[in-house]
Amino acid sequence: MSYAVAIDGPAGAGKSTIARLAAKKRNLVYVDTGAMYRAMALFMLREGIAPEDSEGICGKCEEADITIKYENGEQAVYLNGENVNAFLRTEEVSHMASVTSAYKEVRAKLVSLQRQLAKTTDVIMDGRDIGTCVLPDADVKIYLTADSRVRAQRRFKELQAKGEPCDLARIEQTIIERDYQDMHREESPLRQAEDAVLLDTSDMSIDEVVEKILEICDTKKGNS
Repeated sequence: MSYAVAIDGPAGAGKSTIARLAAKKRNLVYVDTGAMYRAMALFMLREGIAPEDSEGICGKCEEADITIKYENGEQAVYLNGENVNAFLRTEEVSHMASVTSAYKEVRAKLVSLQRQLAKTTDVIMDGRDIGTCVLPDADVKIYLTADSRVRAQRRFKELQAKGEPCDLARIEQTIIERDYQDMHREESPLRQAEDAVLLDTSDMSIDEVVEKILEICDTKKGNS
């Protein structure tokens, strides 16, 4: 029987980094669902489809073949046969992903793949609705969050390290707007599952968060 850890939370909360590190420590398969949605967003951008073109998004999503492979122990996201890891973290893709992920047609295509992975493999999966929608029966559920300013500063440092031009105030405003979009969308809005553990990482280091999540997992196992 497979084992699943679901981590949800808003943009910039560190879900991907934390989940990846926790997965390595417990020999779980890390499934970055956000990367899958970003791949779909990238596909739409390459097809020249505007964020407001709902008909185009819903009509085109079936043409996107998105798969996950592990190469040298790392997750690689493939879009129609191409490894697109290097193109998934731009602000343009982030904005488009927030829009396209709200469509039920897009979600249905990707959720089916995510659930299939969880049925056959011990996974740790992060996203916006893992504990509430994708894996409602996950063994452990975490809602990871942080103050919007802290999240913006983290993103600012990440972009600076890559040598990309960025503005802290603009990044924070984008995060606040995305929070609102994610929490108020009609299809699977971002929210904390009733049985999820709330973890605010504003004043925690990455290592502290990882250890706290592993502690929660151990506690849950001990009580099961």
